[in-house]
Amino acid sequence: MAHLLGAESLHLEFPTRVIFDSVTAGLNEGDRIGVVGRNGDGKSTLMRLLAGRMEPDAGRVTRRRGVTIGMLDQSDDLASGQTVGHTIVGGIDEHVWAGDAKVRDVIAGLVRDIPWDALVDDLSGGQRRRVALASVLIGDHDVIFLDEPTNHLDVEGISWLAGHLKTRWATNSGGLVVVTHDRWFLDEVCNMTWEVHDRLIEPFEGGYAAYILQRVERDRMSAASESKRQNLMKKELAWLRRGAPARTAKPKFRIDAANELIENEPPPRDTVSMQSMAMQRLGKDVVDLIDIGVKFGEKTVLNDITWRIAPGERTGIMGVNGAGKSTLLNLVAGTLLPTTGTVKRGKTIKVAVLTQQLFELDDIQNDRVSEVIGRQKTSYMAGGKEITPGQMLERMGFMSAQLTTQVKDLSGGQKRRLQLLLIVLDEPNVLILDEPTNDLDTDMLAAMEDLLDSFPGTLLVVSHDRYLIERVTDNQYAVTEGGFRHLPGGVDQYLEMRKKQTSGIDKPAEANAANTSGGKAARKLAIGGADLRNAQKELASIDRKVAKQNARIAALHESLAVHDQSDFDGLGVLSTELQTLESAIAGFETRWIELSELIEG
Repeated sequence: MAHLLGAESLHLEFPTRVIFDSVTAGLNEGDRIGVVGRNGDGKSTLMRLLAGRMEPDAGRVTRRRGVTIGMLDQSDDLASGQTVGHTIVGGIDEHVWAGDAKVRDVIAGLVRDIPWDALVDDLSGGQRRRVALASVLIGDHDVIFLDEPTNHLDVEGISWLAGHLKTRWATNSGGLVVVTHDRWFLDEVCNMTWEVHDRLIEPFEGGYAAYILQRVERDRMSAASESKRQNLMKKELAWLRRGAPARTAKPKFRIDAANELIENEPPPRDTVSMQSMAMQRLGKDVVDLIDIGVKFGEKTVLNDITWRIAPGERTGIMGVNGAGKSTLLNLVAGTLLPTTGTVKRGKTIKVAVLTQQLFELDDIQNDRVSEVIGRQKTSYMAGGKEITPGQMLERMGFMSAQLTTQVKDLSGGQKRRLQLLLIVLDEPNVLILDEPTNDLDTDMLAAMEDLLDSFPGTLLVVSHDRYLIERVTDNQYAVTEGGFRHLPGGVDQYLEMRKKQTSGIDKPAEANAANTSGGKAARKLAIGGADLRNAQKELASIDRKVAKQNARIAALHESLAVHDQSDFDGLGVLSTELQTLESAIAGFETRWIELSELIEG
């Protein structure tokens, strides 16, 4: 494959620390690279270095002659005073860009709801972000760098962007480097992953799932090596502690060896683990929304919604921006009263809300992190063990130096972690998360999901992060056209529904009818006799097929675990087969749900 650009022996320092030290990497035709790592480790800095927007202190970045580069930075620097149209297509005549299928696709996928003649100065942050992304994508670039392109995109927009990038270039041509915390997007688009950590870049073959498999194996092998190393260190340190009489000039080499071991000991990676706290008892009644309607002025946001939330329910809620998702959550939380209808609340429920903003931290901006946690309790029980506030914070990824930091000086991701920790320590039994993934890196997202796995109460999640929704919730619903619709087929069904709505096929009346007893009765009457028997046969057939596929998936996981981790080609083949099988099972499950509804009515 032809070389596009490369970095050789890059070194970069900021006043307080070294970001990269002797880093070498390359981008070839056909590479679709996802960049992951902890916040602050240099992902965005690496993008700017490779794109030529920043110069390294040492080393160099080389580009093949004639290579064109487009970049979406996090800053969204749009020229003031320009219209949306001019920002996206520049001075190109309308008949020229309107005749370009790629340009029309980008405009329809990203900015169809933004007035073409509006000034960019008057747009919201999310609209500006989409305009900036559109202006990059309409260009005919050989290499595109995208820094957090999924921010401010809903599930539908993220799905469109993935499809666009997969078909943008011919096979084995063009280059893409993307920084994102959206793990579904990484899996869907990327064929290689770079992990930025500890001043270096570590390459992995495949998308996010393949990267995690390889990283687990790497850490397992490292742990075995580290165990031997630790044993040697213990012996050396024990010898050093024997006291001054033993420290003669004769065994000085032992002191040097021990000091060398200590100096070479790498800093521990952020390992985040936290088990659920005790929680308030949750009775059989949680929250019932009955015939709810909400209007703001003349605008109807929610119309005639009934939702009975069960104890232990884990529900993901989707919908376009402005559909009413946050309004629905506010009704459940009790911070908003409905215009019409009734809200019944269980006597024992204790609701906590993780909001998109960080209002919970406003009153403690000048307090130190350790003081904030210690103010609530002097100790906590986790996993049957008593731990201190400091230990609790360390489990949530705070380093020792950060414990004495004032809240106002924390990074966005650290504030998000502290916000979540304070909520969990309040021991709620109903937890509402409104876009909880903002400002969190992939490792922290995995840690948060692990925490949510062990939460035994009722969990309601609004998010555009498809991976999170599918990972932590059991049921998905859509807020659409003022109504509330169950999605047995999950995110895929939601995307299909949105596609029909935007093309005028799916009408609200039809959607509501499908969720009423009358709609169920109609479906039940529509099937019988030979059709019913055929549906039952197909259902049994699907069960057998899924069992076979699951057995094959289990075998593939075992193969991946024992496969030579340096054989990237072999790992890629196994990972591709695994993804194919998992996609097939997802299709079977959707069909199984459809048949079950037909048979049972």
